Amino acid sequence: MTEFDPEKFEDKYRHYFEELETAYSNAYQKLHGRYDSEVLRGIDRQVLSESEPVYEGNGEFRVVLPDDTPERAESLPGDEETFDTVLTAYTDNIEAELRRLFEFDS
Repeated sequence: MTEFDPEKFEDKYRHYFEELETAYSNAYQKLHGRYDSEVLRGIDRQVLSESEPVYEGNGEFRVVLPDDTPERAESLPGDEETFDTVLTAYTDNIEAELRRLFEFDS
């Protein structure tokens, strides 16, 4: 993988597009089969496609969700608890994948 540079992460889609795609894809694959596929796919397409990964420092990442996430959730199957559970698992996995891909996890 590409060596991580926090300053380059500010222009992440130019410098780290492949790593970001891999992190999101790996996170999806880890959850596939564990959660309702319609909910997982809906979150992927309607919420996380507009999310923004942010480098917090000290090897930590955070996924910033769109401001209108609650409205986007309304159109997805399942209840609010299911949505929240799957979304949390998904973003946690994305953050973990980013740490792994950029070799912050030993």
